[in-house]
Amino acid sequence: MQAAFLRWAPPAMGLISCALLLLIAATRPLPDWSALLPVLTGPFSNIFLGIILDALPFMLMGVILSSILHLAVPEHVIRRMIPKNPVLGILFACSLGLLFPVCECGMVPIVRRLMNKGMPVYMAAVFLLAGPVLNPVAFASTLMAFGPLHEMAYARMGLAFAAASLTGLCLYRFAVRPPLRHSLAGQRGEHVHTHRSFLEGILRHGSDEFFEMGKFLILGAGATALVQTLVSPGSLSAIGQGGISSHLFMAGLAYALSLCSSSDAFVAASFLPAFSKSSLLTFLVLGPMVDFKGTLMLLSVFKIRFVLILSLIAAAAIIGGSVLLGLLSPVF
Repeated sequence: MQAAFLRWAPPAMGLISCALLLLIAATRPLPDWSALLPVLTGPFSNIFLGIILDALPFMLMGVILSSILHLAVPEHVIRRMIPKNPVLGILFACSLGLLFPVCECGMVPIVRRLMNKGMPVYMAAVFLLAGPVLNPVAFASTLMAFGPLHEMAYARMGLAFAAASLTGLCLYRFAVRPPLRHSLAGQRGEHVHTHRSFLEGILRHGSDEFFEMGKFLILGAGATALVQTLVSPGSLSAIGQGGISSHLFMAGLAYALSLCSSSDAFVAASFLPAFSKSSLLTFLVLGPMVDFKGTLMLLSVFKIRFVLILSLIAAAAIIGGSVLLGLLSPVF
């Protein structure tokens, strides 16, 4: 009797709930959503699909690299490559961004795999923050977007390196607890030796991580598309020359828009000359490091406390660095 109840109770409750919703809809007038339909079916859908299509290749690249690291690279190899000195370790982590031209959408699975292979927390944080900016694709797109203003590309790389390094040093100095939600140590598996089993392992692990990250990407893309649709950047350009307020505004805009590091420079360039170049630098560096879409993906892997500490330190370093650069350099 109890087994039958447990079997049939959930679908029965679902049918009852659907019937109640139908009764409510039949007796009460529905809200008028017609005013939103042109927005949601036009700009919203275009922006939403654009974010998804831009991010999917990089996320797919990230999960494939993560699966290869999981299957082909033993833990002792990673531990042997990692420098013991924290300064050298930070330099090593920053240089990895040049070897893995992956945006923030693909960094999370790679970093999680590296941490389970033995990479320290502070080095993983540096690679996670610096990788999306310190790569050839982001550098080339920034040069192209700003044309003759080459200093924007070099300043973006320099500030990203400094902010990521400072964040890593803070995490090294003030040791944090193990930040991963779930350890993958029990999923190491044996190293495969046949070509077929290796490919099967990549597909198996890659598909698991792809679908795990994909739901957060879709949620973040939907929220980002809604912000881009309802908020007009042109109407807010009045605060562009407002000192610290312009930096805070660009930081909030970068977090909300969640643009890919390979394309955000073209959006930032559209704000010239309404905004100062130093405030645009805040947008260019903070967006790939700390954004809404990336936060959701980080929370799927790391504990809330770690994500909060990492985001606050990185944001403070970026905003402080860009403000200081604007005060010291007449170019910015």
